[in-house]
Amino acid sequence: MIEHPYSKYPMRIGAQIQPQRCSYAEIRRTAAELEELGVDVLLNWDHFFPMYGPAEGEHFECWSMLAAWAEATERVEIGPLVTCSSYRNPDLLADMARTVDHISGGRLLFGIGAGWSERDYREYGYEFGAAGRRLDALGEALVRIERRWGLLNPPPLRKVPVLIGGNGERKTLRLAALHADIWHGFGRPDQLAAKHGVLDAWCAELGRDPGEIERATRVLRKGPEEVGPALAEVGTRFVTLVISVRDFDRGHVRDWLDFRDEFNR
Repeated sequence: MIEHPYSKYPMRIGAQIQPQRCSYAEIRRTAAELEELGVDVLLNWDHFFPMYGPAEGEHFECWSMLAAWAEATERVEIGPLVTCSSYRNPDLLADMARTVDHISGGRLLFGIGAGWSERDYREYGYEFGAAGRRLDALGEALVRIERRWGLLNPPPLRKVPVLIGGNGERKTLRLAALHADIWHGFGRPDQLAAKHGVLDAWCAELGRDPGEIERATRVLRKGPEEVGPALAEVGTRFVTLVISVRDFDRGHVRDWLDFRDEFNR
């Protein structure tokens, strides 16, 4: 296996619970079961409407849910995949994140991105604008969030891991090189490897050790026998499974957890 600077990280399995078309009681039970199964991280998303299937239906807000998960769970890290930098004042978002970190006992993973769902922006009264401007706003927000964490009393319980999501090579990966502890990308293993190379190049230009940035991705339906070794080969060490509450395949989760345990042995 090729040794990358970021190959030092152990394999981790996350689960992104879709907060849509179900009751919160069902979400809470699913979160509890996933923690009991042994996943490492529980994630939701920061949208205001369902992202898959019919456009209408039950849906729940990101940070209120994370605060509830902070009380309801004991071991797993929790966080958004990803929160949108445009939906809340960055200093307020930093304070919300710090509070969830304290409620959870220091288990917050802070995922953030520039936002992309035009319906969210339009219906909640935010200016959508151009993608480049949203990415510029993300960079500005990250500076303010990091500064606010240093000013809050009390501060976060640990150096909150920052996950930046997105594939854009010119702006997003540069922001990841500047700010991220984890970069979350999308695509096939070979596509991720190419993005890793771009991120590594930004690290070299900006004076950052690329080994400081854990590499992550999302898997929708494929099992570890299909894609696990290839992801590991390119240096991905954090794999997130997407969980539909009313169509929850426990065997799929167990297969990935077995792959993690065998890989880390």
